[in-house]
Amino acid sequence: MELQELRAVYYALADDIRLKILKLLYDYNELCVCQLQPVLNISQPNLSFHLRILRDSNLVNLKKEGKWSYYSLNKENEILKANLDFIKNLKIQENLDLNACQIEFKK
Repeated sequence: MELQELRAVYYALADDIRLKILKLLYDYNELCVCQLQPVLNISQPNLSFHLRILRDSNLVNLKKEGKWSYYSLNKENEILKANLDFIKNLKIQENLDLNACQIEFKK
């Protein structure tokens, strides 16, 4: 891993919202943007910004199905694997509406 890649990963991990996203993805395996937005109580552009940083740092995977964008953890990322114990134990207040997108939830 190059220094620039390492810096990008730690930059991504240094934000409360991005850590919450990672915790939710750990708990639910795969989530749509419209399921994350109400839980995090942030605007869609703000959420997209955070998800882009997580994608650019190779911490999450993106899968598109029609108009839906699903995110999941990139469990191949060595730094993410090294931090999963910390992430899974994060305490966040979640009120996840799994039907927010009127799609079938995959757990």
